[in-house]
Amino acid sequence: MRAILTETFADSLIAAPPEIQRLFGKQLAHLLRDLRHPSLRAKKYDETRWQARVDHGWRLYFRIEGECYILLDIVAHPK
Repeated sequence: MRAILTETFADSLIAAPPEIQRLFGKQLAHLLRDLRHPSLRAKKYDETRWQARVDHGWRLYFRIEGECYILLDIVAHPK
């Protein structure tokens, strides 16, 4: 699998705190190796999108298209 970042995702990642950017890199490595990695807690968000954890307060949203993860957004999780 490979990851493709959308412009929206890239803008959101740049605006995220440095610690979240670092954690995203770690979680992306897990995602590319295994969608079912326990720390991701990946699940279908709706019919076309998936959600995975960056940490307890941040989530990343993506689509799966063939052999690609299309990264859509990274946001603070509302509590």
